[in-house]
Amino acid sequence: MGGPARRGSRRADWRETARTYALVPLRLFLGVTFTYAGLDKLTDSAFLHASGTGSIGELMHSVRDSAAVPALVDLALKNPSGFGYAMALGELAVGVGTLLGLFGRLAALGGAAISLSLWLTVSWQTTPYYYGNDLAYLMAWLPLVLAGSSVLSADALRAARRRRTP
Repeated sequence: MGGPARRGSRRADWRETARTYALVPLRLFLGVTFTYAGLDKLTDSAFLHASGTGSIGELMHSVRDSAAVPALVDLALKNPSGFGYAMALGELAVGVGTLLGLFGRLAALGGAAISLSLWLTVSWQTTPYYYGNDLAYLMAWLPLVLAGSSVLSADALRAARRRRTP
């Protein structure tokens, strides 16, 4: 049966496995969330318009005066519809890249940039600050920016293929 050394070894194996796969749930959550957010914007009949109820233009006008960086909102207001498409396609690219683990650090950096821009514009006025979700998303992206997609990913497959090729 398993003596103390054997149990300790199993515990160490479990800890190593847990450490190896620790960021996979975070990657799945962020990947699914950003993919859904991008698709939701692209399929919303009102969101991509420059004006009107539920449009990106209306949202940008409503947060302009309370944003930490109003210049970012002004930039979006130059072409609200184009900005809405860029945001939706950016979220979709970040989400799919994160799910597949394809250029994982770059996808995570894109997600962090989107979350930072949303925090500094749309959710800046949220009080207390921890009620706004964009700051939490920004912090959630940072471990993936640092660690990348080292397991269960296209990046891991590419790395393994490079190691096998002489």
